[in-house]
Amino acid sequence: MPFNHNDHYHRTLLRRVPKGCRTALDVGCGTGRFARRLASLGIQVDAVDPAAEVIEAAEAEGGGPRFHHADITEMELPEGRYDYISCLASIHHVPFGTVAKLRDALAPGGVLAILGCYPERSAVDYAWSLAAIPVNAATRLAVAAAGPRGRAEGTRAPVMRPEMSLEEIRKEAATLLPGATIRRLLFWRYLLVYREPN
Repeated sequence: MPFNHNDHYHRTLLRRVPKGCRTALDVGCGTGRFARRLASLGIQVDAVDPAAEVIEAAEAEGGGPRFHHADITEMELPEGRYDYISCLASIHHVPFGTVAKLRDALAPGGVLAILGCYPERSAVDYAWSLAAIPVNAATRLAVAAAGPRGRAEGTRAPVMRPEMSLEEIRKEAATLLPGATIRRLLFWRYLLVYREPN
C-alpha cells in the first residue's frame, strides 16, 4: 500500500529548517521527494545519492534541486556552506562518523536533521515496535482507502539494515555533535537535530 515511513516525517523535518535558510544539502536523496519540497521553499538545494538509477529518476522528475550522483563519504564539502542538511533514512548507509563532515559543512546557526533508523536491541525498542505495528497497519489502510495520490514510485533507492543501536547513536552523537537532541519516533525511526553555534 502507498505509505512511506520517511515521507510521513517530511513535515517534521521541514519544521527544523532555520529561518532565512538559503542553502541546503539532502544526503541520500533517493528520487528527490524531500529535496524538491525544500526547493519549493525557495532554498538552493544540493541533493546527493550514490545510486545512479535513483539520481536518473530524480533528474527526470526535475523540480529545482541540483542532483549529484556521488558518495557523501568521498565528496569534498565546502566548510560552512549549508544552512540546513537533511538525511532521511540514509545515515546508516555510511559510517556514523560521517556526521562530523556534515557538521563542518554547516553555516553558523545551520541545522543538521537526521531521520534515522535503528535496530531493536532493548526492551524499550521492542515496546515501541509493538506500539507501532497497529498504528502502521491502520495508517496503511487509511492511505489506501483515500485512493492513489500522484504517480506510483517506480524507482526505489537501495535499502540497508541499520546496525547501530539507538544507545550507540546517542553516545557517538554526544561526542561528534555536542548539544544534539535525539528523540525516538514511531515507525522505527529517530530524529536527531544539531544546530551549529553562531
